[in-house]
Order: sequence, then C-alpha cells, then structure tokens
Amino acid sequence: MSGKTFSLWGLSFKPNTDDMREAPSLVIIKELMDAGAKVKAYDPVAMEESKRRIGDIIEYAKDPYEALIDSDALLIITEWSEFRVPNYKVMEKLLRNKVIFDGRNIYEPQEMKEFGYTYYSIGRKTVQ
Repeated sequence: MSGKTFSLWGLSFKPNTDDMREAPSLVIIKELMDAGAKVKAYDPVAMEESKRRIGDIIEYAKDPYEALIDSDALLIITEWSEFRVPNYKVMEKLLRNKVIFDGRNIYEPQEMKEFGYTYYSIGRKTVQ
C-alpha cells in the first residue's frame, strides 16, 4: 500500500448529513495512511467536518472526479446519490487503475465487469 493513492467518495456516516460520528471513513483513512498510502477524498457535505476532525492529513477534492486524478483505486464509503451514476469514461481517464472497492454496493458487479473495472463489492459476491 505504501506509495499508492486511494480516492474516497464519501466521508460522512450516511448520506445527506455531515455527521462523522463512527464514520467508516475515519477508520479507513487511518488504516490506509498507517500503511503508507496517500488519501484523497470528496464528500458533498462533510468535508468541513472532516477537516475539523482530522485536519489536512488527506487531500480534499472540489468534486468526485478531481478526487480520482492519479489514484490507484476508488473506495465508495457513503452512498450519496450523486455517486450512483458516474461517467465511467471520465473515471477511466483519471484513475491509474480501473479498481473500485464498493462498500455500499451501489453498482452492479456485471456492469462493472462490462466496463472493464476490477470491482470489489464489499459484502456481496465479487465479479472481476
């Protein structure tokens, strides 16, 4: 993981809030950074709360696509509606690797396979 860059979509505990109490993103950020990875993130509402909690130890993006630039993989942490129908062609151009770890199962594994992504659907059978 050392030297890799991971993009997180979603920081809040749940969509439509900036609530980060017990947010999985905090644990994931800590684990990735402890392993030597760089973390970039976007959340439509919770970035100020994240900055208050953890400061600038991660890079905050102005939109979901900016967060993907030169990242090795995308992690879906919060199921914001704006993440449900992304532009896969744009994503493909921005990511170093077409790898998605979906912690909210917002994408269909077969569709991800058809788009050529290595897709890990956490808690559901994985199709690669």
